[in-house]
Amino acid sequence: MSMSQGTQRFEVVVVGAGHAGCEAALAAARIGCATALVTLDRNAVARMSCNPAIGGLAKGHLVREIDALGGEMGRAIDATGIQFRLLNTSRGPAVRAPRAQADKDAYARHMAGVVQNTANLTLIEGEVIDLIVEEEVLRAVMLAGGGRLDTTCAVVTSGTFLGGRIHIGDSSSPGGRIHEKPSNGLARALAALNLPLGRLKTGTPPRITRQSVRFDRMEPQPGDRNPVPFSFETETIDRPQVDCHITYTNGLVHDLIRLNLCRSSVYSGAIRSVGPRYCPSIEDKIVRFADRDRHQIFVEPEGVDHPWIYLNGLSTSLPEEVQRAMVRLIPGLEEAEVARPGYAVEYDFVQPTACAHTLETRATKGLFLAGQINGTTGYEEAAALGLLAGINAALRVQQRDPLILSRSEAYIGVLIDDLVLKGTVEPYRMFTSRAEYRLLLDIDSADLRLTRHGHRAGLIPAARFERFLRRERRVHAYRKLLEETDITPRGDVVERGRELLGITLSRATTPAALLRRGDVSGGSIDRFLGDVVPPETTARERRAVVDRLRYGGYIERQERDRVRLEREEERTIPDDFDYAAIPGLSREVIEKLSALRPASIARAGRISGVTPAALSLLVIYLEKARRQRVISDTPAEPRRRRTDSRCNEAPAAP
Repeated sequence: MSMSQGTQRFEVVVVGAGHAGCEAALAAARIGCATALVTLDRNAVARMSCNPAIGGLAKGHLVREIDALGGEMGRAIDATGIQFRLLNTSRGPAVRAPRAQADKDAYARHMAGVVQNTANLTLIEGEVIDLIVEEEVLRAVMLAGGGRLDTTCAVVTSGTFLGGRIHIGDSSSPGGRIHEKPSNGLARALAALNLPLGRLKTGTPPRITRQSVRFDRMEPQPGDRNPVPFSFETETIDRPQVDCHITYTNGLVHDLIRLNLCRSSVYSGAIRSVGPRYCPSIEDKIVRFADRDRHQIFVEPEGVDHPWIYLNGLSTSLPEEVQRAMVRLIPGLEEAEVARPGYAVEYDFVQPTACAHTLETRATKGLFLAGQINGTTGYEEAAALGLLAGINAALRVQQRDPLILSRSEAYIGVLIDDLVLKGTVEPYRMFTSRAEYRLLLDIDSADLRLTRHGHRAGLIPAARFERFLRRERRVHAYRKLLEETDITPRGDVVERGRELLGITLSRATTPAALLRRGDVSGGSIDRFLGDVVPPETTARERRAVVDRLRYGGYIERQERDRVRLEREEERTIPDDFDYAAIPGLSREVIEKLSALRPASIARAGRISGVTPAALSLLVIYLEKARRQRVISDTPAEPRRRRTDSRCNEAPAAP
């Protein structure tokens, strides 16, 4: 619906219908809250404004976790992906991750259809220009044209639209995406709330027409023969897959870029904000890696029938005529036609330390922030934050305990913890290296870790939860089988061991013990066990168990670390604790602890600048304060009336 005037009442209002906004709105509505999703353009729901792909290293882990909690992104990409690949298959399970090329228009249509057909959810086309806050509590969201949405909870997911500005060469214009107006009224509203605003930038490469590409001059990059789905609800993906291709820049390209660096928005001084370090523009690559004679370009279709090709790795803000010349110097693109130039976009974000772990702002009750407004980059990071913000907004409305994921149980927990405790000075991107418990956070265990949380919140319906419980029972049964089956080297067992396992069995053992050897695979164990393996156990379930057993020693060590972390998380800090009363703490530490108000010793220790010495002082004074509270809370014994021999004597006669 469109709305320009009048007042409506919603329990949750979500501002922005990108990847964060869709997950937030769907979560709040599915939990049972009357929810509004406000977007500038109803035809831009879940639009893939940059790379038409989902997943990748660590990002694929986030999508699995989103799915395990009851989010939509995994099912959407399974339904609309055109090429699926499992990355890092030659390495350990902690760093394996799915990635899929998307049909970007089909993906957006899928998500828009889900939004429009979800109970309790109303899609509103309009521009949010103000937030009504009274006594630090959100009261309403105001729309251009006089519309008012009364609410006590709003999730702002503004993407790159908050004060957005587009840069191409020496040309600059307002915009959240090319040809789409920014959200300046909302930017002013957030600034009026004294939130700590900053400025970031990101960029996108040129798109070229499909018919102008010579694919025969490039390296083909096919998808996997047996695609691995993202969603635990997707059994198989049997659609034909589309090839991507690889080509490279060369010395001529680099010379052209160097000659025109002064015309790039980044190097001309037109842009002063910080961009994503791990997704640099081609100009940055040429300057920072001057010794490289070529850079890889992934040539990716934007859909099965889409006329455009995405040049992944060629993000730029050079002038249009330079971009056209640059593209045509790349092998296979000699006759390429640029359908849309690459550009850089600058936008406002709110320093995420302004939020608690629920993603609710500390200063304004009921106001949640999610996605690029938190300083992140990437569809997957945005969707994960949107999902948790939507869940916690709905739980707040229903006066239920919030959902806060720890670093040891989810990449989403790592993402949020890093942002709200450390903040960011550049667009934050998730990596497996950021997760110290990554051996516990593999893609195949995401539902075992998180689906119960989703069910308790109200996102996992009964039928799906029962399917999960059956899967959990199968996983436990298969693990028990591998741990408890005795293999005694007698009779034909030794011969079958040589034939199927490729080893000589010389002493009694178990399948679990054999898996810890580097030369025995899960598949060979299954063949060796034969009919003993329950046929209903899926390949994904067997892989989850085998990986856990194979890396058992390392995982046990991380489990011990996790238990230690949980003990530290249980050592809570009162919200009104006076850090300034601790002698010996530096002013910097006092300011950071007072501003961020960590809920536990563990979280305090993860704040940048809080040293081990400062943490030790904090522990000592917390214990002292606890003892004082215990003493003050202990009821005093009633004062006894003094009695002695004189008190009992009869008064003297007058």
